Amino acid sequence: MAKYITIGVILFFIGLVLALHYGMKFSFYKIFTRLFSALTFAVLVFLVLFVVIKGIFSFRPEMLSMTYTTENVSMGPAIVTTLITVALSILLASPIGIFTAIFLVEYTDVENKLVQAIRLATETLAGIPSIVYGLFGMLFFATKLKMGFSVLSGVLTVSIMILPIIMRATEEALKSVHPSVRSGSFALGAGKLRTIFVVVLPIAIPGILSGIILSVGRVVGETAALMYTLGTATSLPKSLFSSSRTLALHMYVLSSEGMHVGEAYATGMVLLVLVLLINWSSTKLANKLSEVD
Repeated sequence: MAKYITIGVILFFIGLVLALHYGMKFSFYKIFTRLFSALTFAVLVFLVLFVVIKGIFSFRPEMLSMTYTTENVSMGPAIVTTLITVALSILLASPIGIFTAIFLVEYTDVENKLVQAIRLATETLAGIPSIVYGLFGMLFFATKLKMGFSVLSGVLTVSIMILPIIMRATEEALKSVHPSVRSGSFALGAGKLRTIFVVVLPIAIPGILSGIILSVGRVVGETAALMYTLGTATSLPKSLFSSSRTLALHMYVLSSEGMHVGEAYATGMVLLVLVLLINWSSTKLANKLSEVD
């Protein structure tokens, strides 16, 4: 049955394209750009509605309790752990990534061997699967440095993961600032350092925050790396050396057990709402910072 439905949908789209092209004289370029734009938006709407509708019917107020039990299957500790992990990893990775990008763009030549080596390392780090990061974090942070399954091990691991994202976004944001802006600042007597921090960075802030927003999404949705480093404890972390679980890990564990699938959908709904709130607030902050008085 599914095979015939798929064939029918494909034939419908082919017929629609041909009708628009020959019947209404639309160019194929206009048809495909609008069609696939609408399809992308429809997939997003379907995904959000599916998770939200499934989650609403399974959500209960006691699931927000700060104490996990087998009766309430609370996600409260996971929410707190998620916020702690996101905040600490961003605070740790952002300065390193931003200042590295400033060094690469503003203080070095493109043909410099050091720059090429750093860019190669960045691209390599960006392409490594998250489970490899998790294995590294478990062997190095948890075992070698004796941090164990803890918030600190998880934060250090995901900080390495998001570092390439922040670096690349900051590089592109700095490169997008027109050279005449720097030249004008130098002509007015400003030095290199003042030009970068007073003139260039405020213009590049929206692009930098875009990279940070992507990094937040990567941390919030991460499971494999945190499973090997943060652990899957259900309690609220008492310190940075305590084990816990994030919302994504909580949802994964519940769905894999097969006993609390409804609660897993409710966790997915809360996770989706949390990501939307973070993205909305970050966008508002970027627009506020980029306003010119």
